[in-house]
Amino acid sequence: MLLRYLCVQHAQQNPGKIRKNSEKSNKIMSNPFFIRVNGRGLEVLRIPGGCVDKPELVFLHEGLGSISLWKDFPARVAAATGSPVTVYSRYGSGNSDPLAAPHSVRYMHDEALRDLPQVLTQLDIQNPILIGHSDGASIATIYAGANRDHKGPPPLGLALLAPHVFVEDLSVANISEARSRFETTNMCDKLGRHHRDPARTFWGWNNIWLHPDFRRWNIEEYLPRITCPILAIQGLDDEYGTMAQVEAVKRQSCGTVEILTLADCRHSAHRDQPDATLEAITRFVNTIAGNNFAGKVSSLH
Repeated sequence: MLLRYLCVQHAQQNPGKIRKNSEKSNKIMSNPFFIRVNGRGLEVLRIPGGCVDKPELVFLHEGLGSISLWKDFPARVAAATGSPVTVYSRYGSGNSDPLAAPHSVRYMHDEALRDLPQVLTQLDIQNPILIGHSDGASIATIYAGANRDHKGPPPLGLALLAPHVFVEDLSVANISEARSRFETTNMCDKLGRHHRDPARTFWGWNNIWLHPDFRRWNIEEYLPRITCPILAIQGLDDEYGTMAQVEAVKRQSCGTVEILTLADCRHSAHRDQPDATLEAITRFVNTIAGNNFAGKVSSLH
């Protein structure tokens, strides 16, 4: 117990050491391995934590993301918080099995209600903190708001980077522009560094977001059912979403919601403003870990 307390207190009282610890983070990264979920092979990476009994952080990537596209950010978070980290590439992404059929309008619901609970159960992850980016943030939102509809463990908190809870014209316009770039530049080659089948990954994401039926996609119904704390991070220069997204999260969620707005930041806060994003997530995780520890102490008296 004393060790748990000291780990939390150290991170809260010594934020200046975050950068120093983060520089060592790559040394503790494990090797990716595979699990089977709903008959599909998923690529998984687990990074050990430096403190015992800290909540596990589960990273959920963007629509064109993967384990490798997070780069060293999950390892930096693990080093800064002392929490163990799990990162995985969803079906159709990274080195996971490629898509066998186009996404449906409910593909993020399927991930949140069918695949994510099984990932957490297979890896024996109890009471996770979900850290989602873009599509991953939407999946985390659905998962937390539909906790009674699946058998996965309830999350202790959500860190949502550039979440989508409804479709905006800005999103559609720039996803359409991404299609033009994919067709006229070497974008496919660049994605090929991170995906087994970059063309199928791209078209799976792009086609469904530009499908007419997807304009009605909306997950605001899940927000009032979320009672855990939320950290919502939004870049002011985000080409795929506006402040209306995180404002909807704050207005409709039943738990506490902290919004971090970042200038000079586009859609990927962990790449455009990595230090500010790291510090905010570290503070958020350590607050939850501290509260969880306090609850365990009080229950012993």
